[in-house]
Amino acid sequence: MFPTGLSSPNPPPPPTQEARPLNADVKNDGVSITSPRKRKINGSERDDAAEPISSSPPKTLNSSSSSSSSSYSPTPLHVHKKLRFEDSADLIGPDVKMSEEAAAAAASCSNNRSKAAGHHANGLTKPCGIFSSSKPGAAKKLVIKNFKEKPKLPENYTQETWQKLKEAVEAIQNSTSIKYNLEELYQAVENLCSHKISAKLYKQLRAVCEDHIKAQIDQFREYPSHVLFLKKINKCWQDHCRQMIMVRSIFLFLDRTYVLQNSMLPSIWRERSGEAIDRSLLRSLLSMLSDLQIYQDSFEQRFLEETNRLYAAEGQRLMQEREVPEYLHHVNKRLEEEADRVITYLDQSTQKPLIATVEKQLLGEHLTATLQKGLTHLLDENRIQDLSLLYQLFSRVRGGVQVLLQHWIEYIKAFGSTIVINPEKDKTMVQELLDFKDKVDHVINVCFMKNEKFVNAMKEAFETFINKRPNKPQNTWIQNSSMVIFTLTLLWAFYKKDLAKRLLVGKSASVDAEKSMLSKLKHECGAAFTSKLEGMFKDMELSKDIMVQFKQYMQCQNIPGNIELTVNILTMGYWPTYVPMEVHLPPEMVRLQEIFKTFYLGKHSGRKLQWQSTLGHCVLKAEFKEGKKELQVSLFQTLVLLMFNEGEEFTLEEIKLATGIEDSELRRTLQSLACGKARVLHKVPKSKDVEDGDKFSCNDDFKHKLFRIKINQIQMKETVEEQASTTERVFQDRQYQIDAAIVRIMKMRKTLSHNLLMSEVYNQLKFPVKPADLKKRIESLIDRDYMERDKENPNQYNYVA
Repeated sequence: MFPTGLSSPNPPPPPTQEARPLNADVKNDGVSITSPRKRKINGSERDDAAEPISSSPPKTLNSSSSSSSSSYSPTPLHVHKKLRFEDSADLIGPDVKMSEEAAAAAASCSNNRSKAAGHHANGLTKPCGIFSSSKPGAAKKLVIKNFKEKPKLPENYTQETWQKLKEAVEAIQNSTSIKYNLEELYQAVENLCSHKISAKLYKQLRAVCEDHIKAQIDQFREYPSHVLFLKKINKCWQDHCRQMIMVRSIFLFLDRTYVLQNSMLPSIWRERSGEAIDRSLLRSLLSMLSDLQIYQDSFEQRFLEETNRLYAAEGQRLMQEREVPEYLHHVNKRLEEEADRVITYLDQSTQKPLIATVEKQLLGEHLTATLQKGLTHLLDENRIQDLSLLYQLFSRVRGGVQVLLQHWIEYIKAFGSTIVINPEKDKTMVQELLDFKDKVDHVINVCFMKNEKFVNAMKEAFETFINKRPNKPQNTWIQNSSMVIFTLTLLWAFYKKDLAKRLLVGKSASVDAEKSMLSKLKHECGAAFTSKLEGMFKDMELSKDIMVQFKQYMQCQNIPGNIELTVNILTMGYWPTYVPMEVHLPPEMVRLQEIFKTFYLGKHSGRKLQWQSTLGHCVLKAEFKEGKKELQVSLFQTLVLLMFNEGEEFTLEEIKLATGIEDSELRRTLQSLACGKARVLHKVPKSKDVEDGDKFSCNDDFKHKLFRIKINQIQMKETVEEQASTTERVFQDRQYQIDAAIVRIMKMRKTLSHNLLMSEVYNQLKFPVKPADLKKRIESLIDRDYMERDKENPNQYNYVA
């Protein structure tokens, strides 16, 4: 393959050769160059330079006699091994040691060489076996060792050899006979290439071919006739193709080892830099290598090595110079380019190692650095397309998705913790958490292909940072049905409490929205999580049906009265636990309660009713100087206001005694009536708080633009006792999980110290547990014979099967 642009058919194989001698005599015009050898026979040494031992006869480089003593053929230089035969004696250095029988056989073979040796047509002589007369059964061992020193070319060998090669090329171009043997010329090219003179040889051969082509072109100017000109062109081209086939057969070793490797690789490198190259030429040349079955050895191996070095350096450089989105697009572009090269001109066997090399050097070596540098930025700015590309590229690399998953968890924990821990975000925390949940869900669905590992990791990460504030009920508020809710360990306890208030007081914005939220909770957490919440809705629906029947019962019984009673029947197991408070109700209310009790127990015998006065509310009709108004108040507010039908002024102590309301609840009630926006009572002295000795009277001058006025109860902040109570209820539910974790660990480990057990339990539980609570659970399991303390070491536990 030379710069003449020849696309010739497959070249013929190089001229056949006899077996190459390992240590041959070189003759030129009767001059013999013989390597002296030493023989060791029965322990005595003697020089034997006259009779060389050779596995083949000498070869003559120049077929015609030459008087120059410097023109000779060296020992074949590409051979780096020596064959040595061992019998009972050892080999020392380059010497050949033989037994007396082997030496005698060699001498006999040498003396009768002319009789015993057969001759080939090319003049090469078949060697005589030196062991042909050896005793049968004698063990022979073949040892191959390297030369101590690498062979060197004789002086002026390069120049003289090129001169012969040049003469042969010119003879081919001029259609004259070649003075030299083709086998010897091929061997000469191989010798030069083996000593790294390929580049110089290629330049010299190229120059000879170019000079010949230029000389051929000049002669075309002498043909004015177009027909003669075309005939001459055709003949010249045919001659050129024939000549180049002959030239290539001589320089085939140079073509395979140097020309292909040093011309195609730079072309591909230039294409990778953005230059346009002749792809069809590369495809044809690489196809030729595949047909010769030398594609992998002559091209692919070095191509992959150079590609590996190229992309390793490029990856290191671009990771420092470019931002992550730009770098990801560059990697994707490189992968597409290499895939296109495989389709266009590379062999299909190169596809897998080539793509793997690009993925390893541009992605695999920079997984952590890429995520540390740009994942947070991509997620903060919601770069959906870049995140999708990131996931696609990381999915191609072994372990890439797992590394991305770890950084994904860390990002959610870090971002969520900034929302939960910051006290300044208490008012907007719930909304921000819900927005954040929507955002990560969208990333999982669109960018991460709904990968279940990322979904589960997101849930665990949310639980981790949410439980950093386990005593804050704000963490568990949820919005309307348009918002996606998330699973939290404390969500159920606090949400159940708030939902009960909304249902009983009628503050829910939409029952349909509440039910939609329940369906999402059920989908996220399971049916067991929402069974009691669903029971609350069923109680409210059944209560409506019961009240319809109660009104019909009242009409049938002709029970007089101007008070309309509405009762909600609550199943105790579904609703939060409420502390009953005994208050002094008016006789009319007491009578209606008894009538309803008789009605309900008549339908459901065996049940027990317990009235919850803290949850009651009423609508009162009041007359002021301005006119009639309707007041929508709680049951406690109702009891206080009804007292002023019996008197003008009452003290705090008198109201407390008459109503039976607990002191703190009474103070909040009076504060809402006398100190709020709708002040239907006067308080003396005037202040924002209710103190002992304060007096209250009816505000006849009360004015308001609305006919029905809702007087809200003053909401006290959740007390420490209430928080502790809620947390204790949560712990009661969690204790079974703690017990199961302890038993599971002890069953597996059999024996464990107290500190190691505590550490194992903390690792398995996903919610915070106080050490004191954990010790209680351990003691409980010991009492129930699940485990026991070691008799010799009280800080060690043993599992009881």
